[in-house]
Amino acid sequence: MNAELKKGTGAIGKLPPNGNPLVSHRFGADPYALVFRDRVYLYTTNDVLEYGEDGSVKDNTYSSINKLSVISSDDLVNWTDHGEIRAAGPEGAAKWATQSWAPAAAHKVINGKDQFFLYFANNASGIGVLTSDSPAGPWIDPIGQPLISRSMPAAAGVTWLFDPAVLVDDDGTGYLYYGGGVPEGEHEMPNTARVIRLGDDMISIVGEAEVISAPYMFEDAGINKYNGVYYFTYCSNFYKGERPEGSPPAGEIAYMTSDGPMGPWTYQGTILKNPGHFFGVGGNNHHAMFKFHNAWYMAYHAQTLSKAMGVPKGYRSTHLNRVFFNADGSVGEISADMKGVEPVKLFDPYIRVEAETMAWNAGIAVQPLKTDDTDHAPVKLAVTGIEDGDWMAVANVDFGSGATSFQAGVSSAEEGGSIELHLDSPEGKLIGVLEVPSTGGGSNWAGAETAVVGAEGVHDLYFVFKGKPNQTLFDLDYWQFGQ
Repeated sequence: MNAELKKGTGAIGKLPPNGNPLVSHRFGADPYALVFRDRVYLYTTNDVLEYGEDGSVKDNTYSSINKLSVISSDDLVNWTDHGEIRAAGPEGAAKWATQSWAPAAAHKVINGKDQFFLYFANNASGIGVLTSDSPAGPWIDPIGQPLISRSMPAAAGVTWLFDPAVLVDDDGTGYLYYGGGVPEGEHEMPNTARVIRLGDDMISIVGEAEVISAPYMFEDAGINKYNGVYYFTYCSNFYKGERPEGSPPAGEIAYMTSDGPMGPWTYQGTILKNPGHFFGVGGNNHHAMFKFHNAWYMAYHAQTLSKAMGVPKGYRSTHLNRVFFNADGSVGEISADMKGVEPVKLFDPYIRVEAETMAWNAGIAVQPLKTDDTDHAPVKLAVTGIEDGDWMAVANVDFGSGATSFQAGVSSAEEGGSIELHLDSPEGKLIGVLEVPSTGGGSNWAGAETAVVGAEGVHDLYFVFKGKPNQTLFDLDYWQFGQ
């Protein structure tokens, strides 16, 4: 799972104490947010490095992306990797599709049961839908064909049939927003954005699509509801000619408002400049706004990780910053940065923690160790690729009056190694050392435990891995402190 991001023993792209990008062991483009039971799930296009014949990284062609990925958090600082979703292709849930781009997710209770819906673009030729009983999958294709295809009236006049967004309104009615592209000579008002009502089952469409006349529309539909007002957001196109005063500049996130989910819409302005303005590397702009614990946020992507790796060639990573609404309902301009957002809660170390939950890392990878029968979603992941000097960290850990023990689930095919537990930095106060034995590797997992001394109060927690140089030491499944 993006094992190619492993590179030396220093952190790359995301440096403590920064919160952006959200993860640095994998890429993640076109983020979309779903809040469920006090966690936010972010679904992304699964960017993976592409290589030329000479072995060098080439520009992202997007043509081979047939997986999506998902991470989640309950504090917006520490993120759990839930792995890759095999969305398209021969091994994917939707075998009719060749690509999976720009997911959008929704939750709805149907017949008393939680149901989750994941909409995605098959390149620019159609919109698919997957369903699950869990926000982390596994996912299936309930209809075996596109939800919206080129042959449907809902696609008429749409240049790029992609970038979905979804809203489940207060009355339970679903709406799908999609489209993009610029017809020849129509850069000022492309009229390629659409909204259509979804059936009660969320996997069918009802009625006709309505045109959203978004000035300088390019791509990246977004939809939110705030104080009874509907906010349609999108990325403006890159037309280089003169624009009328009040028009959105190139490659920025703009927004429109309406009293109804299908319009009519009134243009209001732009709220997020292109990533190039903030990070010195541009490209397209893609976003999702969401509310979490009574505050609003915007997830967006930027090429900060790939830039730090020396390959800013279209490989994108998800960032997060705050959104503020003004008293009149307008949206304040968003400041994108590497710092990120403040945590909404402290981290509890006394419950079982999946090892693929982290704030920062250096050198590790995350891999699925087992998949379900349909192979559409990993059901067991672990931190892998661990070598001497690698480390990972969790932020804002609340040890309270003090921890006395530490245990972890480990697997090692070789001699094992050790996990040093440090506070606040890889060289910080040492509170314990867990010796990792050889378990025979493979699916042979064992629990290991050690005493802990000096862990009180709130600290960042660093796991520093030690062992024989130049070899893989062990895999880490979970960990937990005891009092």
